[in-house]
Amino acid sequence: MKSDRIRKIEEYIISNEVVSLDTLCEVFNISKNTVRRDINDLVEKGSIKKVYGGVTVNSDFKNSPNGLVSFEERNIRNNEAKISIGKAAASFVQDNDIIFIDSGTTTLHMIEYLKDIKNVTILTNNINAIAAAIPFENLNIICLGGSLIRKTNSFEGIRNFEIFKDYNINKAFMAATGISLSSGATNSSPLEYKIKKNIVEKSKEVYLLADDSKFNISALMTYCKLSDIDHLITNTEPPKEYLNYFNENNVKYTVSQ
Repeated sequence: MKSDRIRKIEEYIISNEVVSLDTLCEVFNISKNTVRRDINDLVEKGSIKKVYGGVTVNSDFKNSPNGLVSFEERNIRNNEAKISIGKAAASFVQDNDIIFIDSGTTTLHMIEYLKDIKNVTILTNNINAIAAAIPFENLNIICLGGSLIRKTNSFEGIRNFEIFKDYNINKAFMAATGISLSSGATNSSPLEYKIKKNIVEKSKEVYLLADDSKFNISALMTYCKLSDIDHLITNTEPPKEYLNYFNENNVKYTVSQ
Protein backbone atom coordinates (compact mmCIF):
# COMPACT_ATOMS: atom_id res chain seq x y z
CA MET A 1 0.00 0.00 0.00
CA LYS A 2 2.84 2.36 0.79
CA SER A 3 4.49 1.88 -2.61
CA ASP A 4 1.17 2.40 -4.38
CA ARG A 5 0.50 5.58 -2.38
CA ILE A 6 3.97 6.96 -3.11
CA ARG A 7 3.48 6.27 -6.83
CA LYS A 8 0.17 8.15 -6.81
CA ILE A 9 1.68 11.05 -4.90
CA GLU A 10 4.50 11.21 -7.43
CA GLU A 11 2.03 11.23 -10.33
CA TYR A 12 -0.03 13.94 -8.65
CA ILE A 13 3.02 16.17 -8.19
CA ILE A 14 4.14 15.55 -11.78
CA SER A 15 0.69 16.50 -13.03
CA ASN A 16 0.42 19.67 -10.94
CA GLU A 17 4.14 20.58 -10.98
CA VAL A 18 4.07 22.48 -7.66
CA VAL A 19 2.10 21.18 -4.66
CA SER A 20 1.95 22.12 -0.98
CA LEU A 21 2.26 19.50 1.75
CA ASP A 22 -1.17 20.50 3.09
CA THR A 23 -2.72 19.75 -0.32
CA LEU A 24 -1.11 16.30 -0.40
CA CYS A 25 -2.44 15.58 3.09
CA GLU A 26 -5.95 16.55 1.99
CA VAL A 27 -5.95 14.76 -1.38
CA PHE A 28 -4.52 11.49 -0.04
CA ASN A 29 -6.07 11.69 3.43
CA ILE A 30 -2.80 11.11 5.25
CA SER A 31 -0.90 12.89 8.03
CA LYS A 32 1.81 15.44 7.43
CA ASN A 33 4.40 13.10 8.96
CA THR A 34 3.44 10.40 6.44
CA VAL A 35 3.64 12.91 3.59
CA ARG A 36 7.09 14.01 4.68
CA ARG A 37 8.34 10.40 4.77
CA ASP A 38 6.89 9.70 1.31
CA ILE A 39 8.37 12.89 -0.09
CA ASN A 40 11.79 11.94 1.28
CA ASP A 41 11.56 8.66 -0.65
CA LEU A 42 10.73 10.55 -3.86
CA VAL A 43 13.52 13.06 -3.28
CA GLU A 44 15.93 10.15 -2.88
CA LYS A 45 14.57 8.63 -6.10
CA GLY A 46 15.27 11.91 -7.89
CA SER A 47 11.83 12.66 -9.31
CA ILE A 48 10.82 15.30 -6.75
CA LYS A 49 12.58 18.15 -5.01
CA LYS A 50 11.58 20.27 -2.05
CA VAL A 51 10.84 23.98 -2.45
CA TYR A 52 9.64 26.65 -0.05
CA GLY A 53 6.13 25.73 1.07
CA GLY A 54 5.95 22.40 -0.71
CA VAL A 55 7.43 20.22 -3.46
CA THR A 56 7.93 20.34 -7.21
CA VAL A 57 9.10 18.10 -10.05
CA ASN A 58 12.82 17.67 -10.51
CA SER A 59 13.66 19.37 -13.83
CA ASP A 60 15.74 16.36 -14.96
CA PHE A 61 12.75 14.07 -14.42
CA LYS A 62 10.00 16.32 -15.84
CA ASN A 63 10.54 15.34 -19.47
CA SER A 64 11.20 11.67 -18.85
CA PRO A 65 8.72 9.01 -20.10
CA ASN A 66 7.19 8.93 -16.60
CA GLY A 67 6.53 12.66 -16.41
CA LEU A 68 3.56 14.66 -17.68
CA VAL A 69 5.36 16.06 -20.70
CA SER A 70 3.99 18.71 -23.00
CA PHE A 71 1.49 18.01 -25.77
CA GLU A 72 4.13 18.73 -28.43
CA GLU A 73 6.62 16.29 -26.90
CA ARG A 74 4.01 13.55 -26.54
CA ASN A 75 2.91 14.06 -30.13
CA ILE A 76 6.35 13.01 -31.38
CA ARG A 77 6.33 9.68 -29.55
CA ASN A 78 5.02 6.66 -31.53
CA ASN A 79 3.77 9.07 -34.17
CA GLU A 80 3.25 6.50 -36.95
CA ALA A 81 1.18 4.30 -34.63
CA LYS A 82 -0.90 7.27 -33.52
CA ILE A 83 -1.64 8.30 -37.12
CA SER A 84 -2.77 4.78 -38.04
CA ILE A 85 -4.97 4.57 -34.94
CA GLY A 86 -6.50 7.97 -35.71
CA LYS A 87 -7.26 6.86 -39.26
CA ALA A 88 -8.87 3.64 -38.04
CA ALA A 89 -10.96 5.54 -35.48
CA ALA A 90 -12.21 7.97 -38.13
CA SER A 91 -13.60 5.05 -40.16
CA PHE A 92 -16.25 4.52 -37.45
CA VAL A 93 -17.65 8.05 -37.89
CA GLN A 94 -20.73 8.37 -40.11
CA ASP A 95 -22.63 11.28 -41.67
CA ASN A 96 -24.53 13.39 -39.12
CA ASP A 97 -22.75 11.84 -36.14
CA ILE A 98 -22.27 13.97 -33.04
CA ILE A 99 -18.91 12.95 -31.63
CA PHE A 100 -16.57 13.90 -28.82
CA ILE A 101 -12.84 14.05 -29.58
CA ASP A 102 -10.84 13.87 -26.39
CA SER A 103 -7.68 15.82 -25.68
CA GLY A 104 -4.76 13.68 -26.79
CA THR A 105 -2.03 13.24 -29.36
CA THR A 106 -3.69 10.15 -30.88
CA THR A 107 -7.28 11.43 -31.08
CA LEU A 108 -5.97 14.55 -32.84
CA HIS A 109 -5.01 12.48 -35.89
CA MET A 110 -8.67 11.65 -36.55
CA ILE A 111 -9.39 15.11 -37.96
CA GLU A 112 -7.52 14.64 -41.24
CA TYR A 113 -9.61 11.55 -42.04
CA LEU A 114 -12.99 13.16 -41.32
CA LYS A 115 -12.79 15.68 -44.16
CA ASP A 116 -14.66 13.47 -46.67
CA ILE A 117 -17.68 12.84 -44.43
CA LYS A 118 -20.58 15.11 -45.38
CA ASN A 119 -21.53 16.44 -41.97
CA VAL A 120 -20.05 15.81 -38.53
CA THR A 121 -20.52 17.74 -35.29
CA ILE A 122 -17.47 17.60 -33.06
CA LEU A 123 -17.45 18.46 -29.37
CA THR A 124 -13.93 18.85 -28.06
CA ASN A 125 -11.83 20.46 -25.35
CA ASN A 126 -8.66 20.04 -27.46
CA ILE A 127 -7.34 23.32 -28.90
CA ASN A 128 -5.22 21.43 -31.45
CA ALA A 129 -8.26 19.52 -32.73
CA ILE A 130 -10.13 22.81 -33.13
CA ALA A 131 -7.28 24.31 -35.15
CA ALA A 132 -6.94 21.18 -37.32
CA ALA A 133 -10.68 21.16 -38.12
CA ILE A 134 -10.93 24.82 -39.21
CA PRO A 135 -10.14 24.18 -42.94
CA PHE A 136 -12.94 21.60 -43.29
CA GLU A 137 -16.39 23.17 -43.66
CA ASN A 138 -18.15 19.82 -43.13
CA LEU A 139 -16.88 19.70 -39.54
CA ASN A 140 -19.05 21.65 -37.11
CA ILE A 141 -17.04 22.47 -34.01
CA ILE A 142 -18.44 22.99 -30.53
CA CYS A 143 -15.69 24.02 -28.15
CA LEU A 144 -15.86 23.12 -24.48
CA GLY A 145 -14.43 26.33 -23.06
CA GLY A 146 -12.82 27.14 -19.77
CA SER A 147 -9.25 27.57 -18.59
CA LEU A 148 -6.46 26.41 -20.90
CA ILE A 149 -4.27 23.64 -19.50
CA ARG A 150 -1.03 24.29 -21.36
CA LYS A 151 0.55 20.89 -20.68
CA THR A 152 -2.31 19.12 -22.49
CA ASN A 153 -3.52 21.95 -24.78
CA SER A 154 -7.04 21.40 -23.49
CA PHE A 155 -9.76 23.42 -21.80
CA GLU A 156 -11.16 22.67 -18.36
CA GLY A 157 -14.04 24.33 -16.54
CA ILE A 158 -17.37 23.90 -14.76
CA ARG A 159 -19.19 25.20 -17.84
CA ASN A 160 -18.21 22.03 -19.70
CA PHE A 161 -20.63 19.91 -17.69
CA GLU A 162 -23.56 22.19 -18.59
CA ILE A 163 -22.80 21.68 -22.29
CA PHE A 164 -22.86 17.90 -21.87
CA LYS A 165 -26.51 18.05 -20.82
CA ASP A 166 -27.53 19.73 -24.07
CA TYR A 167 -26.04 17.35 -26.63
CA ASN A 168 -26.62 13.69 -27.45
CA ILE A 169 -23.15 12.32 -28.18
CA ASN A 170 -23.24 9.33 -30.53
CA LYS A 171 -19.60 8.38 -30.19
CA ALA A 172 -16.80 9.45 -27.87
CA PHE A 173 -13.20 8.94 -28.93
CA MET A 174 -11.13 8.88 -25.76
CA ALA A 175 -7.43 9.09 -24.95
CA ALA A 176 -5.57 7.70 -21.95
CA THR A 177 -2.16 8.02 -20.34
CA GLY A 178 -2.29 4.31 -19.59
CA ILE A 179 -4.63 1.30 -19.60
CA SER A 180 -4.65 -1.81 -17.45
CA LEU A 181 -7.05 -4.57 -16.46
CA SER A 182 -6.92 -3.54 -12.81
CA SER A 183 -7.08 0.24 -13.16
CA GLY A 184 -8.92 0.66 -16.46
CA ALA A 185 -8.39 3.82 -18.53
CA THR A 186 -6.29 6.31 -16.58
CA ASN A 187 -4.91 9.79 -17.02
CA SER A 188 -2.38 11.98 -15.22
CA SER A 189 -4.34 15.23 -15.07
CA PRO A 190 -6.84 15.63 -12.22
CA LEU A 191 -8.16 18.70 -14.07
CA GLU A 192 -9.30 16.53 -17.01
CA TYR A 193 -10.54 13.59 -14.97
CA LYS A 194 -14.12 14.79 -14.48
CA ILE A 195 -14.52 15.75 -18.14
CA LYS A 196 -13.43 12.30 -19.30
CA LYS A 197 -15.58 10.54 -16.72
CA ASN A 198 -18.69 12.53 -17.65
CA ILE A 199 -18.18 12.03 -21.38
CA VAL A 200 -17.93 8.24 -20.97
CA GLU A 201 -21.16 8.21 -18.95
CA LYS A 202 -22.97 10.47 -21.45
CA SER A 203 -21.98 8.86 -24.77
CA LYS A 204 -23.87 6.07 -26.53
CA GLU A 205 -20.64 4.46 -27.79
CA VAL A 206 -17.16 4.83 -26.32
CA TYR A 207 -14.00 4.23 -28.35
CA LEU A 208 -10.65 4.15 -26.56
CA LEU A 209 -7.59 5.00 -28.68
CA ALA A 210 -4.34 3.68 -27.21
CA ASP A 211 -1.06 2.57 -28.78
CA ASP A 212 0.80 -0.45 -27.46
CA SER A 213 3.01 1.64 -25.15
CA LYS A 214 -0.06 2.39 -22.98
CA PHE A 215 -0.79 -1.24 -22.00
CA ASN A 216 -0.20 -2.23 -18.36
CA ILE A 217 0.34 1.40 -17.40
CA SER A 218 -1.60 2.97 -14.53
CA ALA A 219 -1.61 6.75 -14.18
CA LEU A 220 -2.97 8.87 -11.35
CA MET A 221 -6.74 8.65 -11.86
CA THR A 222 -9.13 6.08 -13.38
CA TYR A 223 -11.89 7.73 -15.42
CA CYS A 224 -13.52 4.46 -16.54
CA LYS A 225 -13.16 0.69 -16.37
CA LEU A 226 -12.22 -1.12 -19.57
CA SER A 227 -15.63 -2.80 -19.43
CA ASP A 228 -17.17 0.68 -19.81
CA ILE A 229 -15.78 1.09 -23.31
CA ASP A 230 -17.36 -0.41 -26.42
CA HIS A 231 -14.32 -0.53 -28.68
CA LEU A 232 -10.53 -0.37 -28.26
CA ILE A 233 -8.45 0.84 -31.21
CA THR A 234 -4.74 0.11 -31.00
CA ASN A 235 -1.78 -0.62 -33.28
CA THR A 236 -0.83 -4.18 -32.28
CA GLU A 237 -2.63 -7.30 -31.12
CA PRO A 238 -3.42 -6.80 -27.39
CA PRO A 239 -1.91 -9.24 -24.87
CA LYS A 240 -3.83 -12.49 -24.35
CA GLU A 241 -5.19 -11.50 -20.94
CA TYR A 242 -6.76 -8.42 -22.53
CA LEU A 243 -8.33 -10.48 -25.31
CA ASN A 244 -9.89 -12.76 -22.71
CA TYR A 245 -11.18 -9.74 -20.80
CA PHE A 246 -12.66 -8.17 -23.95
CA ASN A 247 -14.39 -11.42 -24.84
CA GLU A 248 -15.89 -11.74 -21.37
CA ASN A 249 -17.06 -8.12 -21.30
CA ASN A 250 -18.24 -7.70 -24.91
CA VAL A 251 -15.56 -5.16 -25.78
CA LYS A 252 -14.61 -5.06 -29.46
CA TYR A 253 -11.12 -4.16 -30.64
CA THR A 254 -9.47 -3.07 -33.86
CA VAL A 255 -5.79 -3.27 -34.81
CA SER A 256 -4.91 -0.38 -37.13
CA GLN A 257 -2.96 -0.86 -40.33
